[in-house]
Amino acid sequence: HVQLVESGGGSVHAGGSLRLSCAASGYTRGPYCMGWFRQRPGKEREGIAAIDRDGVSTYADSAKGRFTISKDTTNNTLLLEMNSLSPEDTDMYYCAADFVGRAVVRVGCSLHRRDFSTWGQGTQVTVS
Repeated sequence: HVQLVESGGGSVHAGGSLRLSCAASGYTRGPYCMGWFRQRPGKEREGIAAIDRDGVSTYADSAKGRFTISKDTTNNTLLLEMNSLSPEDTDMYYCAADFVGRAVVRVGCSLHRRDFSTWGQGTQVTVS
């Protein structure tokens, strides 16, 4: 079965950087879209970046200019480079994948949680 395993979270000071990874396995045909979401207790899960099979990326306004999503297709790994972190970025970060095409939009991918059906367990990012 498909598995998504996040890593790379941790604690950093404001202005610092982190690199999140998501190792994907258990499939023969790659997902239409993969994305990064984040959530804190009592809040909705927010889509922050996604990338489609052609490498077209989509970003939430909160991520533009600071975060970069990419994928290492050789190792089936999704990456998120996060720079200029602030305390407002403190959240649990989740990797997600769409294997049915629901997240595909005219250009790039949706950032709506409902369009992604496969999820990792999350990795905590804390910025102080």
